[in-house]
Amino acid sequence: MIEMSAQPNFEQLVVSCDGRTAHMQLNRPERLNALSATLMKEIIEAADWFDQQPDLRVVVISGAGKSFCAGFDIDAFGDNNQSSQGKAAGKKPADLGRLMADSIEKMSAVAIARLHGHVVGGGVVLAAACDLRIASADTIFSIPEVDLGIPLAWGGIPRLVREIGPTLTKELVMTCRPFDAEEAHKTGFVNKVVTSDEIDTSVNALASAIASKSKVAILSTKAHVNAVTSQMVGIARSWADADGLEVAMADPESQKAQAAYLAEIKKKKSD
Repeated sequence: MIEMSAQPNFEQLVVSCDGRTAHMQLNRPERLNALSATLMKEIIEAADWFDQQPDLRVVVISGAGKSFCAGFDIDAFGDNNQSSQGKAAGKKPADLGRLMADSIEKMSAVAIARLHGHVVGGGVVLAAACDLRIASADTIFSIPEVDLGIPLAWGGIPRLVREIGPTLTKELVMTCRPFDAEEAHKTGFVNKVVTSDEIDTSVNALASAIASKSKVAILSTKAHVNAVTSQMVGIARSWADADGLEVAMADPESQKAQAAYLAEIKKKKSD
């Protein structure tokens, strides 16, 4: 457990806290901030550390480099379709992403996602776990899990149903079609779309507006809204996501889809 007074130092994550406002930056720019087991574990630890900060109201979550987050690190697909997640999680191999998303959603402070570049798969789930989202106009969202032969896990389905409704969730997850920031705004998934030059100013203005308010009022409002939506769409049901994901990883047809998807990715990299 990190001591309350200690500034944490992570391998793949940069965090800071200045009283009422804190920042968490995914820091794997060479991998477009793909979610490794180490990074997800560090996000969980950072969320716990933020909850120990006595005056904190807002946490801004961003990604270093060209993108917010390229989703689960597909390089972690290893022998027998088992990922390295399990070693870090101490849980089922497929469950660390759910624990990561839950840690952000359950964090006392308001989480603002600063979105740019690519927001893919698990990155969409991470963004959905945040309370508020601002995207630059160049942001492209995609949910490619079905193309990989696996279901969207990590509590992604109930979070998307909560944010954009069941019909659009089914379409986007089943077709895997990308969608841009403007469409994300129209569906209500993001609060605001701005130019890449304006995004830091807009995110900082929103964070400052919230941070200037009473801590009790702000944190109570977040907890109240979350309590209401939990009765509408229960995130707690997602504990079984890992089971469905593990079944898909062992399914021959799904394995063929994974192989084809990974081959296409390698081809694009070599072109």
